[in-house]
Amino acid sequence: MWGRGHFSRISVAESVSFSGIVQMDEDMHYNKVEDVVGSHVEDAVTFWAQIYGGLFSEDKCWYRCKVLKIINDEKCLVRYIDYGNTEILNRSDIVEIPLDLQFSSVAKKYRLWGLHIPSGQEVTQFDQGRTFLGSLIFEKEIKMRIKATYQDGTVIAQAEYGSVDIGEEVAKKGFAEKSKLTSSSNTCEEKKSDHGQLVLRNLKSPIPSWGHRSNQSAFTRPKGRLSGRMTLDSKNENDAGNHVTFPKENLTIGDFNLGSNVSLAKIKQDQKLIEENERLKNEKEVLLESYKALQSKVEQTAQELQQEKATTMDLTKHLESTLKTRVGTRMENLAAKVEMLKEIRRVNINVRFGNDLSDALQVLDEEGFTIPASLTELERIWAEYSLAQKNIQTCENVNEGSILIAKRNEVQQKLNMAVEVFILEVDELPLNKRLKTLQDLSTSLEAVYGQAKEGTNSEEILKKFYDWKCDKREEFTSVRSETEVSLQRLVAWFQNTVKAFDLSVEESQTSEDTISSLDEILEKTESSICKELEISLIEQGDEDKEVILNTYSQVLQKIRSEERLIATVQSKYKDSIEFKKQIIECFNKSPNVDHLLSIKKTLKNLKARLRWKLVEKNNLEESDDHDGSEIEKIKQEITQLRNSVFQEIYREQEEYEKLNSLVQKWFPELPLLYPEIGLLKYMNSGGLLTMSLERDLLDAEPMKELSSKRPLVCSEVNGQIILLKGYSVDVDTEARVIQRAAAYHRAWRDAKDDSGLLPLIFLFLCKSDPMAYLMVPYYPRANLSAVQASVPLTSEEALKVMKGVAQGLHTLHKAAIVHGSLHQNNVFALNREQGIVGDFDFTKSVSQRASVNMVVGDLSLLSPELKMGKPASPSSDLYAYGCLLLWDYNVKSLIYSLICCRSSMTAEQVLNAECFLVPKGKSTPNPEKDTEYRKQELKMENVDKHKEKTRNDEANFDFDR
Repeated sequence: MWGRGHFSRISVAESVSFSGIVQMDEDMHYNKVEDVVGSHVEDAVTFWAQIYGGLFSEDKCWYRCKVLKIINDEKCLVRYIDYGNTEILNRSDIVEIPLDLQFSSVAKKYRLWGLHIPSGQEVTQFDQGRTFLGSLIFEKEIKMRIKATYQDGTVIAQAEYGSVDIGEEVAKKGFAEKSKLTSSSNTCEEKKSDHGQLVLRNLKSPIPSWGHRSNQSAFTRPKGRLSGRMTLDSKNENDAGNHVTFPKENLTIGDFNLGSNVSLAKIKQDQKLIEENERLKNEKEVLLESYKALQSKVEQTAQELQQEKATTMDLTKHLESTLKTRVGTRMENLAAKVEMLKEIRRVNINVRFGNDLSDALQVLDEEGFTIPASLTELERIWAEYSLAQKNIQTCENVNEGSILIAKRNEVQQKLNMAVEVFILEVDELPLNKRLKTLQDLSTSLEAVYGQAKEGTNSEEILKKFYDWKCDKREEFTSVRSETEVSLQRLVAWFQNTVKAFDLSVEESQTSEDTISSLDEILEKTESSICKELEISLIEQGDEDKEVILNTYSQVLQKIRSEERLIATVQSKYKDSIEFKKQIIECFNKSPNVDHLLSIKKTLKNLKARLRWKLVEKNNLEESDDHDGSEIEKIKQEITQLRNSVFQEIYREQEEYEKLNSLVQKWFPELPLLYPEIGLLKYMNSGGLLTMSLERDLLDAEPMKELSSKRPLVCSEVNGQIILLKGYSVDVDTEARVIQRAAAYHRAWRDAKDDSGLLPLIFLFLCKSDPMAYLMVPYYPRANLSAVQASVPLTSEEALKVMKGVAQGLHTLHKAAIVHGSLHQNNVFALNREQGIVGDFDFTKSVSQRASVNMVVGDLSLLSPELKMGKPASPSSDLYAYGCLLLWDYNVKSLIYSLICCRSSMTAEQVLNAECFLVPKGKSTPNPEKDTEYRKQELKMENVDKHKEKTRNDEANFDFDR
């Protein structure tokens, strides 16, 4: 018979419930041939060629089946006997079939003769073997030569399809092995008992009859070529809708056998009895559960009553013992509450109702500092005076300047009078005392209320505070009065009680007059005290806290405002005292430039003598019979004269600085009145420019190995080796050079040694040639390139040096100056521990300086944005700085931030980097270490290759930028 349209994955052990011995069947002839059609395959050597009713899950039709195994109370494993496949069904989907359908199964189970499944065969190969056999037999007409049968009905046969021996094909593919056959003349009888019936006896609930199966339109079969069709009679079709669930009582199979003479009405009646029995049983179980629950509740209630009884007994004993000391305990507790109330009244009342804020507001309002009447007039005249000074400073015409000076002097007289009035008025004010009061007041409030919140000054907040305080005060006053009245009644009761118990008092008093009111008095007193304690101790609500905090903020703002006002008056008072002092000096002695002119005259004389001595020395050196001792004497005189010249230049600078201070404060007209002294040029250069220094006055030695692009000479001034850098300038570039050098010099002058910058000593202009000369200190072989090439810095030394470089960049950037020319030849490591940033070419703009592509190692110092044509910025300086850090492995994190995150980095953040957080303090000099460094330097200087490399590197020194 034909099987279902899929192969079930099931083993032989699952398909056969019990096995038998292979024997020849007495009722069949050996090698009898049958023609069958393959349907269901179990394994590589077992297949089905095609009698309860089971509801097949796929098409919801009923088929004959056997129960193979009971899985649980609800599910069974069945085999469809007319097809051979298995399925797990619910018990409600299994019914007994009538007698007219109890005939032999259509499908038979066949096993290929002489083959068996190898032991240990893998699941994959097992599935492949089953699939292969299915391809040979499924829905094909096969000749079966029967060899034997098993007791379970399995037929051992040789299968052929045409000329193909199916067993041989399976063996060839390796899905089965050939077995060794043994002959036997004994045959076994087929098992008479039906295994499916045995399994059914193990069911806890009976199988419903065929008449009570689920409603189906007709008894159908699986798809295939089955020639015959099973049908039901009209009666069975009418009964198809009567589906019955499994009852829990055990019933015999015979009770549902439709082949008996039992009528359908009888069956329905029995079914109703079963259902009624089940319902009664369920009700019985529910009632039993309710009985148990009530019984448990009664027992629990009895236990609770017993515990309550014990608790009541304990409470009774406690009350009896407490009553004996009731009066003493009550009076003791009342006394403790009174003591607590005293402490609260003493401490807490000020804070809870803002009394301290009220007191502070009273101090601010009643004793508040007011602006002196003369201050407004003083500030008006002072502003007029400042404007007059500014007009003089910007004036370029002497005649117009004289008029402005006269007006300024008039305003100055008025300002002097206003200053005197202001000073006299302020002297009478207790500023310091008031300031001390305000500071103490703010300190005490901050200790109580903490941080104040920011807010605008508002009188509405203060009004709300006063209203809130009035309401709270009224409520609290009422409670406090009630407490005091109660305590007074208690005291009066004690006084009367003393008389009642005093035997010496003859006046008779009844107990009702004195003792009977005690309970009422105590109750009232305790209630009043507890109420006041509750109001005093309970935490303030959010609204109360908000009112107090807002008021506290307003009070603190008032205090800060008055403190600022006092500070303004004090500052103006200090300026007034200074003005009065300067005015007195100016009236007594007008500023003049005679001393400066005297210094210039001395300088002129010294320079003339110096030039004469230089000419005399040159003449002697060029003569054929020159005297060495005389030349040496002249050289000493030249040195002395040169030192004298520089001493006078320093004195000249000091005098210029004094005049500059006078110009800034009181006499802006000095540059206009004395243009010949060049005071304005000195001021514009930030004190860097000098007009008394000339190139030929220096004993200069050319430094051709350091620069070939501009004059660069080395000299010694007052024991200090200096470099003189020359710049070609014209009328336009001269002003720009002075401006850029002055900005750099001002940035250095604000911090000096802590600036991290190379100092500029002097800037002067050549009178004969269009040249500007810049004098700077000379640090031989101290630039970073030379140091790293000779004796590289240690990690600790490198950090110190680079921290100084970062400080230099920070100083420049803070002054809005972009260096634009930071590289290894322009960074100096002084004494191997102090790093400074060298100056740059002041004839070039920052974009011109930054356009030069410098390289350190294999890394370009030109930042990516500069390569893209963007302008130089502090960020590009930090990129170059990060590249210079690459020799030190301890600063990788900082390098990454400098190169990759420069948009968010500043020089100040670099200074605060973790790698620079080393303990402060100067390192102890190590002469042996310095000597070793010097020896190594001398050794390196003798190497021609290194010398040539150093010259090439230093050719890129700042002097060539």
